[in-house]
Amino acid sequence: MSPAFKILTALLCLTGLICIRAFENELFYDPYLIFFKNDYLYIDSPRREVAKLVFFTSLRYGLNTLFSLGILYVVFRDKGIIKFSMVLYALAYLVLLSAFLYFVIKPRQEDYYLFFNVRRFLIQPVFLILFLPAFYYYRLKR
Repeated sequence: MSPAFKILTALLCLTGLICIRAFENELFYDPYLIFFKNDYLYIDSPRREVAKLVFFTSLRYGLNTLFSLGILYVVFRDKGIIKFSMVLYALAYLVLLSAFLYFVIKPRQEDYYLFFNVRRFLIQPVFLILFLPAFYYYRLKR
């Protein structure tokens, strides 16, 4: 893979992540976007359609995962790292979605901050930010 192609591919994946964030209101159903922009610790949870919310949250997580895996592959060019990352993404999805569903179905004001952070891991590419330095360090030590 030529350096120019690597840079172009990484930029396309990064642009995909930026577009997901920039057009989140238009692309995804998420009543919590507005809820968490307000003073959410003192207001009630918004009305929501649980199945629709889970679908769009999962779609967003999947798109973020694909673009993140693309960036990881371009940076490290190691299929072992990609396979390991896919397993971590899948396990994280199951754990986080379970917690997410609990908070959506049984909203309590004292849980809003924890819910905010669980939701953040599902809708933002936080794992990419964690995996890049971790795998870089792993490569240095190997």
